[in-house]
Amino acid sequence: MRVITFLPHSRGACMSTILVEPIHTRAERELFIKFLWKIYEGNPYWVPPLLMDRRKLMDRKKNPFYQHADAEFYLARRDGEIVGRIAAIVNHNHNKEHNENIGFFGFFECINDQNVANALFDTASSYLKSKGVTAMRGPANPSVNDEYGLLTEGFSERPTVLLTYNPEYYVKLVEGYGFVKAKELYSYFLKQETVYTERFNRANALVKARNSLTVRHMNMKNFHADVEIVKHLYNAAWAKNWGAVPMTDAEIDSLAADLKPIVRPELVLFAESKGKPIGFGLSLPDINTALWYNKKGRLLPGLFQLFFRKKEINLVRVIVLGVLPEYVNSGAAGVLFYETAVAAKKLGYAYGEASWVLEDNVRMVKSAEAMNGKITRRYRIYDKPI
Repeated sequence: MRVITFLPHSRGACMSTILVEPIHTRAERELFIKFLWKIYEGNPYWVPPLLMDRRKLMDRKKNPFYQHADAEFYLARRDGEIVGRIAAIVNHNHNKEHNENIGFFGFFECINDQNVANALFDTASSYLKSKGVTAMRGPANPSVNDEYGLLTEGFSERPTVLLTYNPEYYVKLVEGYGFVKAKELYSYFLKQETVYTERFNRANALVKARNSLTVRHMNMKNFHADVEIVKHLYNAAWAKNWGAVPMTDAEIDSLAADLKPIVRPELVLFAESKGKPIGFGLSLPDINTALWYNKKGRLLPGLFQLFFRKKEINLVRVIVLGVLPEYVNSGAAGVLFYETAVAAKKLGYAYGEASWVLEDNVRMVKSAEAMNGKITRRYRIYDKPI
């Protein structure tokens, strides 16, 4: 799929060409990835990703996501200069799970020019139409289980680990093409001193006693066995959530391998009722605090920054937290939330972030608000018929 758009620079000037083409080579993939630096160079809030992580995320042979998804990656050039990029994605497991016929756009980066954005979205739309889908949703990089959503509020702070960041003008470009809001996602900021109250302590103890609940953290000596438990719990607990797609065994194994070097086992919690695993929560130290200093995205400086600056990390992000459907009304999710805060405090973290939370996930919204969480960032998922 190749799109060419001709636009006049000014009255009487020759036509300017926007050329959008798929990438095919490793060199083009590097251009695709490193275009990020053109957009964000000098932005004090952007956290450069590790180049090796971006390569793996896009690798259609090594990333198990692409075993059930089709994707094409595109670069936009104007007069030979790279001015934007995008991916068009058909996640077949999503459509099967939700009985939808949609495709996704993702990896969207663009100069502040609506014409360039339109050319990128036109290209993604054409690819998705060729695959037979009737609507486009996004951004997804490349799925709901990865980086998801467009930042719409909170541009003047750094994103936490595994969350997206984008310039404010992207909202105008996306909505200028005709996308409309599908869902809003919230990021709640929490302070340790507002979490610990006698009321929460009593409630936590009562719920645990009533449901014969115990909470344990991940055993790194039995890492693979605990990952097997996560496979069952994750896909069962999130089955009815909007947009949620079950992860394959290969996807969870790959994610576990990626996260293992940065996991604090005390922050990966399992809730058990009479010995039966019924829920879990995954939280990570905000390594972006250290990676912010790794301006080129290279591995070795990145590892050094993580090692030497780990004492600067004072925030934990609650990434995943849920319970089996039959325990949704038991209060067990609240126990996991509270016990995560307890574990984080013992480890010396002063702050927490629960993100992201769907705007209509009433239980999680209430839990975050009950713990005096404040929304500091909002993200949006957009839809558009094609």
